[in-house]
Amino acid sequence: MSARHGGYVSRMSSARTAVRHRPDTAYLRPVLTVFLGWLCVMAGVNLAAPLYAVYADEFGFNGLVLTTVFATYAVTLVAALLFCGRLADRFGRRPVILAGLLIGCLGLVVFGAADSTGWLYVARGLQGVAVGLISGPATAALVEIDPQRETRRPALLAGLAQAAGSGLGPVLSGCLAEWAPSPLHLSYVVGLVGTLVAVGFTWFLPERSPGREPWRIQWPRVPSGIRTDFLRVGLTAGLVWASLALYLSVVPSYVAELLHTDNLALLGVNSALACFASAGTQVWARSHGDDQHRSQAVGLSLLALGLVLLVISSASHSLPTVLTGAVVTGVGHGMAFVHAQHELNTLAPTDRRAEVSAAFVCCVYVLVGGSVVAVGIIDQAGGLTQGVFVVGALLTAASLATAWWQVHRAE
Repeated sequence: MSARHGGYVSRMSSARTAVRHRPDTAYLRPVLTVFLGWLCVMAGVNLAAPLYAVYADEFGFNGLVLTTVFATYAVTLVAALLFCGRLADRFGRRPVILAGLLIGCLGLVVFGAADSTGWLYVARGLQGVAVGLISGPATAALVEIDPQRETRRPALLAGLAQAAGSGLGPVLSGCLAEWAPSPLHLSYVVGLVGTLVAVGFTWFLPERSPGREPWRIQWPRVPSGIRTDFLRVGLTAGLVWASLALYLSVVPSYVAELLHTDNLALLGVNSALACFASAGTQVWARSHGDDQHRSQAVGLSLLALGLVLLVISSASHSLPTVLTGAVVTGVGHGMAFVHAQHELNTLAPTDRRAEVSAAFVCCVYVLVGGSVVAVGIIDQAGGLTQGVFVVGALLTAASLATAWWQVHRAE
């Protein structure tokens, strides 16, 4: 063989080797489409967080109304899971995600047009339906699209979409409301534009083959063999999101009352701080904490510490204490949730992944809605500070008990 021909063969062999070892990036666009669409919806859902105090002054409602407006989201989300939990397993991920994005757009339009309290209930209800439609199929799609399913990446992306989106919304709306014109409208316009862009990308999302089982209305089912472990991770996720929900609902009003401030940017940043701390922790936790059960226990323990700091802030009237409590709560949230989500992904059967994911989200929002409404009820009897104290104490006790369960499971 000639040197020239031998060199050609060598180059071809090297090229084939390079192709064989080239990272598979074909999945990146659909993964980013699902991730960014979910992030946009979660940002839109939480745009109103620092604005509820403004709505209360504008429309003249009390703390109980504020918490029930927020909790309407949880109620309609759970209802959407009840009616639509199996839709994505039967008809595919893309049409259900698209429907959720479009309903999320409608919720933003209603928020922007709101001129009375009733509009806020309608807007929050629509947003609950939107997230109820998206959460199950988006979680399932992230697992199915990713070629490295044995890693924690799908769980990380699911957690980041929810935590970072939940933090982005209050920061955006708080800053626009404080320093830009039309404080009760502009942020919803920005959120609407972002969500419509996500609709455009989702339209071209690759679709898997639809399922064969006929669709019917039913509560999302969990296979009997995984129910105990499902309950443990569902309770873990529910507790951490119920705690974070306090920062996205009543804590802005609590901080405004505590520190005698009406700076909407400050209130928005305070709400977002826990979310961003969670997002950063989830990135770190992807490559740390191989023992999922102990990692969830550590996260729940940190969550309990953050809630204690939140309660202590009512006595100290200290902004650093409030902010420290938000960061610690967020770190605990991120540590516990990313490992709970990853464990759920490993537990769920392939042919029922969206349904089991929907049941998981249902666990989360039952606790979210219950904790937020409890604060509102106690607020009517003893004030917002007492409501945060009582609910914070209950969540702390439940978090420590569930942390013990996680440690016991690891042994």
